[in-house]
Amino acid sequence: MVRLKADATSEGRLKAAPTAASTAPAIVAVMCGLIVFVDGFDAQAMGYVAPALSAALHIPRAVLGPVISSGLVGMMIGALVSGSLADRIGRRPVLIGCTVIFGVGSLLTATAQSVQVLVIYRALTGLGMGGAMPNAIALTSELMPRRRRGSSVTMMICGFSLGAAVGGFVAASIIPRFGWQSVFIAGGTAPILIAAASFLWLPDSVRQRARGLPVAQLFTEGRGVATVLIWIVYFMNLLNLYFLSSWLPTIISDDGVPVSTAIRLTALFQISGIGGAIVLGLILDRFFSFWVLAACYLWAAISVLLIGASGASMLMLGVTIAFAGWGIIGGQNGGHAVTADFYPTMMRSTGVGWALGIGRIGSITGPVLGGWLLASGTPVGQVFWAAAIPAMIATLAATGLAIRQRSHSVAQRTAQM
Repeated sequence: MVRLKADATSEGRLKAAPTAASTAPAIVAVMCGLIVFVDGFDAQAMGYVAPALSAALHIPRAVLGPVISSGLVGMMIGALVSGSLADRIGRRPVLIGCTVIFGVGSLLTATAQSVQVLVIYRALTGLGMGGAMPNAIALTSELMPRRRRGSSVTMMICGFSLGAAVGGFVAASIIPRFGWQSVFIAGGTAPILIAAASFLWLPDSVRQRARGLPVAQLFTEGRGVATVLIWIVYFMNLLNLYFLSSWLPTIISDDGVPVSTAIRLTALFQISGIGGAIVLGLILDRFFSFWVLAACYLWAAISVLLIGASGASMLMLGVTIAFAGWGIIGGQNGGHAVTADFYPTMMRSTGVGWALGIGRIGSITGPVLGGWLLASGTPVGQVFWAAAIPAMIATLAATGLAIRQRSHSVAQRTAQM
């Protein structure tokens, strides 16, 4: 039988923690939010320092590609490994450990003097970043009251986007004064301080732990098809997110929009995503269903198509790009909340971690696909048609999950009659 709700009784039993159970949800929201904030800061740091780093170390910008990719690969491995580990020994120690790892990795990056060393240190940093995210999601999900779970998880995850945005302002202000290394020093010091605070105040998850191989349990008790559909949703949506984030300024500037304006419009994509996540979280508090995600991804597909039809109209581009960010980024954050709730406590970190790990493959594929489309001379309109396809596939996968969710609910009510 497909299980689509967490065990309410196990959710209420907190493991002995350094704080009172009544204050645990607030502490979890704050501490996990801070962790994903610095996670987002470090995730975008290389992009912000790339010009200064390239000039200082005399490294061609094209050669920095493997450095950026190594961080994404590290994030993928971290997400896949940390979830299963956390389901065995607990969310708290793995989350704190991963935060320390990416803090140390960032500090080491500040000492690098060659591409080879940069690749190693960014892979280490990515390992910690990728491992922190699924455990922050799982811990927040299971310690939050169900009536506020959707909004709590989505708002906590918004810390990632905020951290990435703040990183740009910080980098712009400190690189001219202290050099590119200062960004990684800031990005390494903050996680270690937050990890120390988490060690003192962050409560652990419920007592229930996984037995056997947690990954294999994702496919037991009728969860196999749903797990594959969740992986499809994550892969397709993160492919789309990174495809647009990487190439949107280039695509629309090639279509006649000034470069500075194209960059601002792409920033609007990220900012509107935060707004979309907040609204979607409030909707999920009332209607906690995969149907909400299906509608969100359909909205995203239509919005992406309309970007291609907007031409050089600033108004139309602004509206359609904002709507696309609302659907894609908002849908991704909302998807974390629904996915975490889908899996039982004993395998929650594994479920979210593997979904994110599979999704990271999409995040690596997206920029490559976009580069191939642009290099082949694909017209702008067709590029956005291509970008709408992953959103439609995510819509269909989320619809399949919603149908299975409804069928399971009907079967449960019938069994109780």
